[in-house]
Order: sequence, then C-alpha cells, then structure tokens
Amino acid sequence: MDTNVSSPSMFILLGLSDVPYLQVTCFLIFLLMYIITLAGNLLLIIVVRINPNLQTPMYFFLSNLSFIDICFSSTIVPKILVNTLAKDRSISLIGCALQMYFSLALGATECIILAVMAFDRFAAICRPLHYSTIMSRMLCVTLAVGSWMTCFMNSSIHVFITFQLPYCKSHHISHFFCEIPPFLQISCTDTRLNEIAMYVSAGIIVMMSFFLTLISYIHIISTILKIQSSQGRQKTFSTCTSHLTVVTLYYGTIMFMYLRPRSAYLPETDKTVSILYTVVTPMMNPFIYSVRNKDVKFTIINTLNIFNTFKTL
Repeated sequence: MDTNVSSPSMFILLGLSDVPYLQVTCFLIFLLMYIITLAGNLLLIIVVRINPNLQTPMYFFLSNLSFIDICFSSTIVPKILVNTLAKDRSISLIGCALQMYFSLALGATECIILAVMAFDRFAAICRPLHYSTIMSRMLCVTLAVGSWMTCFMNSSIHVFITFQLPYCKSHHISHFFCEIPPFLQISCTDTRLNEIAMYVSAGIIVMMSFFLTLISYIHIISTILKIQSSQGRQKTFSTCTSHLTVVTLYYGTIMFMYLRPRSAYLPETDKTVSILYTVVTPMMNPFIYSVRNKDVKFTIINTLNIFNTFKTL
C-alpha cells in the first residue's frame, strides 16, 4: 500500500506489542477481561429485570450503563483480540469509521449517564420526600433517550470531519483502535479546527457531566455530614462510594485523553490510558456496583439456588 495517498481505503492499527510472548499474554488477558465484562454486565441487567425491588430510577440507569459497557467493549475488544495474533492488522476505512463512531458515541453516553446517576443520588439523599416526584419515569426515560441521541449525533459530526482530513504522512495508526487523537497526528494538513471541535465537544459533554456530578456530591456530602448517627452517615455514604469510584476512574482518563494539546500526545501513554476507560472500566462497573449492594447479591444468590434446585430434580 502506498503511504503517500491522501485518501486511503485501509489503515494499519499497530496494536499493543510486536513481541510474540507479550502478544499471547495480551490476547489471553483481554479475552478474559472481555468475557468477564459480558458476563458481569449481562448478569446485572438480568438481576435488575427479575427483582421487583430493583425497579427504581437508580437501577434503570445502572442497566443503561451495563448495556453501554457491553456495546462499548464489543466495539473495541474483538478487534484487539484479532489484531493481537494476526499478521494483517489492517482495518478498512468504513470499519475504522464505524468503530470510531460507536466508541465515541458510547463513551460520551456513559459520561452523561454517570452524571445523571449522580443527580439521582442527590435527589434520593437530599430530597427524599420529593424523590419519586423529581425522578419520575417520564424524566428517567427522557434523560436516557436524550443522552443516547445527543451523543450519537455528536459522534457523527466528529467522524465526518475526521475522515475529511488528508492522511499522507502515514496510514499506520499507533493505537489499538480507531480514536481521534492518533488520526490528528498522522494528518498532513492543519488540524486546528478538528482539535477545537474535539475540545469544545469534550468540554461540553465531559466537563459539564463532571461538574454536575461534582455539584451533586457536594450537596450529598453536606447532607450526610448533617446526619447525627455515625452509622446512618456510613450507610448513606456507602450507597455513593461505588459511583464515586467509577466516576473518578472514567472522567479522569477521558479528560486526560481528550482535553490535552496535540503536542502532549504520547502513543504508549495514550494506549495505557485508553485501556483503562475502554476495557478496564466496563469490566469493573458491574462488580463495583454489586459488591456493596445487598439486593443485587441476594437476587444473584437466590437465582443460583433456584437453578441448583431445578438441576437436582
């Protein structure tokens, strides 16, 4: 393939490593993480569906989050697995555009859903008497649908302007999936407008989601500190710690990746950071949200007991 052509039909994803034994290790690790991601998130969705006690706004958004994580991981990890062992690491222009489109859209949707979940915890803890009125079913559905639609429209704009750029420096992408920053690095034209669009978009979606989450938790912590009983404070705060863990990891890595100047991009560092929010976080989410949750654990144990009872009959 001629690397001087400015409108390529294929790109080459350089992946994580060229060392044979590391490739096998990476393949096994990512395969295991992908299986855990699918199983954990699917199990959480099923648990929420079958337990009447979990038909609340918090679990409605948590199911959304699990579905996003399944799709997000499936957009990226299968290609990592194929490219880790395959000699041909090429990806078609259409395949690359679709991967970028869905990964951007799903990643941004997760940002907003996490912020909405923080608002839900604010309403539950700070406005308990008005919680059912504030977080009505109509509002929950509107917030979820609005998040998905906004982020998918935003993603289509970025994919369109990214693939309008000429790529004459190289068609080799120093990454394991099609993400905007590495593409700006290999373009042979001025990418300032693309960078501005990326910063504005990331600023609006990520930073606004982050600040909504931050404001919600300032009010939540303030309310918790007013609780007289130390046991009551601990019980109330325990419902928020899992969400805070996810928010810190996810927002931190996303902001690091998309809100830096182009000159600060370092391929190896960017790959590591990208792994955290595309592979590690989707795997961790169902465990973070279920480990401290008695209702989720009870439903899982009860379901397994029923399954074992039928099995022994």
